[in-house]
Amino acid sequence: MANIITNIRDWFNRPTRAEVMTLARMASGKQGLKITAQLLQQTDTLTKKDINDWRNAHQIAIDYENPNRQRLYDIYADCVLDAHLSGCIAQRKGKVLQKDFRLVDSNGKEDVAATELLQQEWFADFLGYVLDSAYWGHSLIQLGDVIRGDGTMRYDSVELVPRKHVVPEYGRVVINPGDDWRSGIPYREGDFANWCVEVGKPRNLGLLLKCACSYISKKNMLTFWDMFGEIFGQPMRIATTNSPDESERARAENALENMGAAFWGLFPEGTNIEIKESSRGDAYNVFDRRVDRCNSELSKVILNQTMTIDSGSSLSQSEVHLEIFERTTEADATMAGYTVNGRLLPLMAAHGFPVKGKRFVWNNAASYTPAEQREIERLLLEYYEIPADYFTDKYGVAIDKPRESKTQPDRFFD
Repeated sequence: MANIITNIRDWFNRPTRAEVMTLARMASGKQGLKITAQLLQQTDTLTKKDINDWRNAHQIAIDYENPNRQRLYDIYADCVLDAHLSGCIAQRKGKVLQKDFRLVDSNGKEDVAATELLQQEWFADFLGYVLDSAYWGHSLIQLGDVIRGDGTMRYDSVELVPRKHVVPEYGRVVINPGDDWRSGIPYREGDFANWCVEVGKPRNLGLLLKCACSYISKKNMLTFWDMFGEIFGQPMRIATTNSPDESERARAENALENMGAAFWGLFPEGTNIEIKESSRGDAYNVFDRRVDRCNSELSKVILNQTMTIDSGSSLSQSEVHLEIFERTTEADATMAGYTVNGRLLPLMAAHGFPVKGKRFVWNNAASYTPAEQREIERLLLEYYEIPADYFTDKYGVAIDKPRESKTQPDRFFD
């Protein structure tokens, strides 16, 4: 593999299309072609950002001739460090990741063995990257090597191709962030296409683009609040003296300067000390309300509502907000299902996984509360005959045959 990487860097000194395609064929001997092994990755820049930086980064990212998202992704990396924003993202992602799923055949019957192929760590990572595309925009996911053993198959890993290196508008991966896309590796054709999964539209920049403005405002406001606290957070100590001696006045000044947080101080005789409290009580409303407004805007962008993560005012409002949240996460789950069925499963079948003809579906029944499940089962039993195997499989209780009469009333289901 080291020779391949060396050849890649040598070939990129003469970046013609024919040479790039030849390079891809040279690397095709590896079972899982590694794009990320060829990239010269750099550390994200986490310097102070302002609204002007955000506007300029956005403008460069949407440049038609030579789009470059590097500066915009630096701002995104700063944004996701915010506690409130990261909490919103985790809440929305977690709702989808906790859902149960199945692989079914053309008749809708679950294939348990095929489902178990996805009940592994690599697939959880894959779903996480897919869901992240809603916030970061277009994402390119690389599948690892196929591992066979213990009667099962799996990928040894899945890896996100660093977004700064991807130019999705033209389907290229560049060696250095900011390089001209014409010198990049085409990942939508040849061997690379057999190991990469694209998620999101090529020009999609994600929800963090909208979050950045509120985040920058919030970050600056918190900085100003800290500065205010340093200046007005503690009472002012004023020393007055009638002594005309400059040395006495210097001693008083030195004592004030060296008091720090001490409760006592040693001053020359005749010095009066006055403690003057700050009267700037309105500052709390100015800073705190602005921070709250920014948090509210971030919640609306990510969750489409506020009350599943912020405090609310009434039960009826909270129920409406919860319904909106449920619809948002269902849309995420639908999008993830399209990606698995349309892109991942065909690649898995091509790599030898026994998933041809199978379809990925979410098991929505698993999301019902226990009370809701009991009510559904009670209604079904009232009008339909249900095989005993259903209850045996679900509850792990062996059922022999029905009794001649019930020994428990319907309150068992209430």
